[in-house]
Formats: sequence, C-alpha cells, structure tokens
Amino acid sequence: MAEVIEEQQQNQTEKETVKVVEKKSKAGLWFGILITVGVIVLAGAGFYLLQQLREHQDTLSTQDNQKLIEMSRQINAFQSQIAAMQSQLATLDADITGKENHFNKALADFSSLHDEKLATAKKELMQSIARIERQLGKTRGDWLIADAEYLLSVANERLHLVGDVNTTREALEAADQRLRESGDAAVFKVRSEIAKELAALRSVQVPDIVGLYARLQTLNDKIPQLSVLLPYVGKKLSKSAPIHQHEKASGEHSALSSVLGQLGDYVVVRHSDKPVGEILTPEQAQFIREQLSVKLEMIKIALVQQNDTLYQAAIQDAKKWLKDNFALDRNGKAFQQELDILAKVSLQGQFPDISKSLKMLKDISKLRLEKDKGLSKANSVNTVAPQPVSIPDSGTQNSMN
Repeated sequence: MAEVIEEQQQNQTEKETVKVVEKKSKAGLWFGILITVGVIVLAGAGFYLLQQLREHQDTLSTQDNQKLIEMSRQINAFQSQIAAMQSQLATLDADITGKENHFNKALADFSSLHDEKLATAKKELMQSIARIERQLGKTRGDWLIADAEYLLSVANERLHLVGDVNTTREALEAADQRLRESGDAAVFKVRSEIAKELAALRSVQVPDIVGLYARLQTLNDKIPQLSVLLPYVGKKLSKSAPIHQHEKASGEHSALSSVLGQLGDYVVVRHSDKPVGEILTPEQAQFIREQLSVKLEMIKIALVQQNDTLYQAAIQDAKKWLKDNFALDRNGKAFQQELDILAKVSLQGQFPDISKSLKMLKDISKLRLEKDKGLSKANSVNTVAPQPVSIPDSGTQNSMN
C-alpha cells in the first residue's frame, strides 16, 4: 500500500512534472513565438523606418537640389547684375574721366588764354607807361614836331582820299610853321621838302565845283525846252526842214507835192530816221523829261563827291538818254554841247606825292644823328686846323741870338 501510494505519488509527481514541463515548454514556445513576432515586427518597423528615412532623405535631397539650383540661379542672376553694375560703373568712370579731362583741358586753355591776355595787357600797360614817360620827357620843340607830323598825315589823307587841295595846302603851311617854331636844326631838310611840295600843289588845277554845279542847274532848267523825239498828245508844232528838195527830184514826187500843197494848211509832214511805233501820252513825255533831270542830279552828286568815275559815267548816260529820246534840234544840240564841255572836266587830276616830308619827319632821330655828325666833323676840322706861325725879322733874330 505504501508502495502503491508511493507509486501513485510518484505518478502524480511525474504527471505534475510532465504538466509543469508541458506548461514550461508551452510557455517557452509562446515566448519564442512572441520574441520571433516581436523581432519580425521590429525588423519590419525598422525596415519601414529605414524606407521612410530613405524616402525622406531622397525628398530632402531633391528639395535641397532644387533649392541649390534655385540658389545657383539667383546667384547667377546676382552675378549678372553685379557684372552689369560693374560695366555701368566702368562706363560711368570712363565718362567721368573724359569729362574730367575735358574740364582740365578747358581749364588749361582758359588759363593759357588768361595768361596771354594778362601778358598782352601787361605789355600794353608797359608801352603806355613808356609812352607817357616819353611824353612827359618831351620839350616844347618835341610837341611842335609831333603836331607837325600830325598835320602832314592829315594833308596826305585829304589830298589822296578826298582830293581837297586847299585843305592840303593849309595843312602843309601849318606844319611848316610848327617846324619853324620848334627851333630844331634837324628839321631843315623836312622844311625844304615841304616847300617843294607846296610848289607842286600850286601847279595843280582845281576844278570849279561851284561853277560846274551852276552850269548843271542851268541845264536842268532847259529841259522843258527840249522836244521829245516821239509824238505825243498836245505836242507843239515846229517848223519842219525838208530832207531834200522836191522840186529838184524826179517827176515821181510831183503828185505828192501837189497833194501836200493842197493839205499844207491842215497837215504838217516831217521826216524821221527812226520808226514811230506809238504816240506817247503827256505823262510819258513828262516822265522822259524827268528821267533826264534825274540823270543830271546824278552828275551833281558825283560832282559834289568829286568822284570822277561816277561823274563821267553819269554824263555819258545823260548823253545817251538825250540822243535816244529827244530831237537834236537847236536846243537839243546846245544841250549836248554843254554835256560835252562838262565831260572834258577832270575832277581829280594827277596829284603830286607829298609823303616824302612825312617820312622824313617820322625819322627825325636819323636827321638829328646826321646833324650831330655834321657838327662833330665841323668841330674836329676847327680843332685840327693849323695855327698861323709868325716869322720873326732878321733884326729880331740877331737880338735874340
């Protein structure tokens, strides 16, 4: 019994042990399964996380690349803008440099011009000061010589530019008077030349301007007496002179002579070498006379101005107008003869040269040197001249011995 009990206990113990072992084995299996499942879950989670991480990294790398590309584009744009700004700065710098060079050149030119003007002004001022010093140092004789030089220049201008002989003569005489009052011995040659020039001026024939003007005025008053060549309404009839004798001509004029004899009291027949194209009106005839009067006025103007070229041209124009538009009857021929007489007058003849005295006076220093040389030679001759030697008599020589 005890053995049976023990066996039962052993069996029970074995059963319990088997149960415990079975329990333990089941627990280990589930634990292993759980661990395996956990490892698988962890591995899956890790793989998922790893995939997510890789995807995230790829996304991050793509975004970073896009950002880098965008940043590189912005950097390139900034660099292009910087390059454009640098080119603009270079252009601006070149422009500023060019303007600076231009301003420097203009300033240098202005400075040089100002220096030249300053030098010129200084030179003129020094010349003025020297001139004033010379004038202050002049004596009354020097002033008289300067006045004579001015009068000689005026005489030359009046003679050769205006043709005024009377004023020229008066200026030469006044210059000679100034030189005489100066008391300078060096102006003797100048006065001699002035005397020659005055003698030459006295031989110049001066036209009578007033008389010629009066003759032109008389001609102007005779214009209404001239007969216009062409016929016009209201023209006064004058006696006609036949060109040839009809009674001495052949018989072909007999019929014409008889007709003219019958119409002699009503018709006046004149012969003219020029064809008559039309009959003038009284206004046209008056215009022709006024034109001749205007041409005479042109002759007067040239006479007053003493313009010989214009004077001769105006006379020739008046003669041509007279010949073309007026009848050369007794009044016309007298008018033409007066114009011929006026054309023979020369307003400006051949004037003598009076510039030599002015040239000599301008070179008064040379004349003074020549005068001083002449005086020094005269003094040297007087100094070297031998003194008269007195020869003693023979009686005197014996007494001296």
